[in-house]
Amino acid sequence: MKAKLPESLDQVEKVYCETDILIIGAGNAGCFAAIEAKRKNPDLKVTLMEKAYIDRSGCLAAGMDAINTYLKKGKTIEDFIKWSRSQAGGLLREDLAIKVAENLNAPVEEWEEWGLPIKKNEDTAEYANRGKWDITIQGESMKPIIAEKVREYGCEVLNRVVATNYLLKDGRVVGAMGFHVRQGKMVVVKAKATIIATGGAAGIYKPYTNDGSDSHHQLWYSPFNTGAGYAMGIRAGAEMTTFEMRWCATRTKDFTGPIDTISVGYGTPMINGKGEKILQKRYAEWGGETAPRFIRANAPMEEWMEGRGPCFMDTTGMSDEEIKQMKNDYLNERPTYVLFLAARGQDLKKEPIEIYGNDPYIVGGHTASGYWLNSEDWSTTLPGLFACGDVAGGVPNKFVGGCAAEGLLAARGAVEYVAQLNGEIEIDEAQVEAEKARIYAPVFRLIEEGDGVKPKEMEERMQRLMDEYAGGVHQFFRMNEEQLQYALKHIKILQDQVKYLIANDLHELMGAHEVIDRLDVAEVLIHHLLYRKETRWPGWQTRTDYPEKNDEAFDCFVNSTRDPETGEVKIFTREYEQIVPGDRMKPN
Repeated sequence: MKAKLPESLDQVEKVYCETDILIIGAGNAGCFAAIEAKRKNPDLKVTLMEKAYIDRSGCLAAGMDAINTYLKKGKTIEDFIKWSRSQAGGLLREDLAIKVAENLNAPVEEWEEWGLPIKKNEDTAEYANRGKWDITIQGESMKPIIAEKVREYGCEVLNRVVATNYLLKDGRVVGAMGFHVRQGKMVVVKAKATIIATGGAAGIYKPYTNDGSDSHHQLWYSPFNTGAGYAMGIRAGAEMTTFEMRWCATRTKDFTGPIDTISVGYGTPMINGKGEKILQKRYAEWGGETAPRFIRANAPMEEWMEGRGPCFMDTTGMSDEEIKQMKNDYLNERPTYVLFLAARGQDLKKEPIEIYGNDPYIVGGHTASGYWLNSEDWSTTLPGLFACGDVAGGVPNKFVGGCAAEGLLAARGAVEYVAQLNGEIEIDEAQVEAEKARIYAPVFRLIEEGDGVKPKEMEERMQRLMDEYAGGVHQFFRMNEEQLQYALKHIKILQDQVKYLIANDLHELMGAHEVIDRLDVAEVLIHHLLYRKETRWPGWQTRTDYPEKNDEAFDCFVNSTRDPETGEVKIFTREYEQIVPGDRMKPN
């Protein structure tokens, strides 16, 4: 039964909680952070705040068929850094990546101990390979497994609570505020240390599958990851990094399903409408079929632009047994994909799988976008706040294993931080009241004025703006100065029009805050795209007015802060610090 909406601010019930460590987001990284914090100090109270329900929340909600980063026998940390660095166009935080690599295998092996099936080679009993860094798993239940471990360690879980902003005291993060999406209550959590683990940002751009209906979120990435963690940090003045390194990928056309299972797992080549092997013919200098992911994302779009589309993953050379096994693999991650193929009556031995680019995402587990971190303890530039997983910046290609490793690292930093604190947690009640008014404004606006802008309407306008002027999939990921300036101007107009948002129920209220968060992320993203006047990652960040890479000016990190008082976004750079020797564009 739906909770009754409050009719005035006075009717909004406030619920206060107090904890030692608050973890916002109970996905992969958040769960491992909670477990590690309790292992380091069982006496600490550890609380997770989760928008959904912990058993099936985050990117792993439906499972996975592989873990994309694992240090296999014979591989070294240096090997991993060189590969990841080349995949990211030579730009990553090597200090952070080394520590992630040092902790990469432990959570994966622990997952197996807890019940995660990982496929083994029959002759060696070692994990079965899928490419250079992937191992094959049967991961449909990987999220329930770690959720159960969180409970076993005695962590408190606040399910169905949407985080909206941090609690701040004298510049320090002392918890977070939000609301219960089923009960309508405002939730205020005071914490000695806070770990943000909400994931990246999807739904900022219009997906090509949006056919004019309500399919705003027919996406590859988790549509529930709306950039809330980024937005909360942006509004509080945290330093962010590398938003311009967007994640765009090649996906199954009309389904947006991942193709690594086909390409990496079964070695199928990418071909165009003429049957040419695209990567081998046009991108041999980049490594052909093993070219960096931004090249593999850009390649089919180039083929379409130059009149050689459509493009495909050529499954016609696969055996019947391989096709059967591939479908079984998808049952662990995208079970609806098997239904998609069945509904089309597609025989993969005769007809290859069509592919296309997806809408861009800001996601720090795949690229380097996110909070700027201290490599000693995974702390952000806001005292009391730590970050891990997709919301943490600097370490592209960490994927599932690396996000779990960052959960461990952030938890250790938070536990140490708490151990050094003295005194009670103090909060500013005026800040709580102001946030209460902000949270519920769309509800009361509808009551008082009877009309306004629905979240879906504003979201549709935002997605179109970003798609058409900030390098979306319908523009083949391309952009220039004038387009970006136009996008920035109109995103700012939408940010001002937030004052017209209305909500009919608690779910729509959640949608209102999701579009507010996405707008704040979009604004910062455009500033980053404007600043990097070069093309460093074709496909991910293609500037038609600056088509070449410019190492002299931009071999660095582009960072930003937004002034909490004025809203002004400041862009600046930080130098690259190379630790592992060698050519940064080569994987070995």
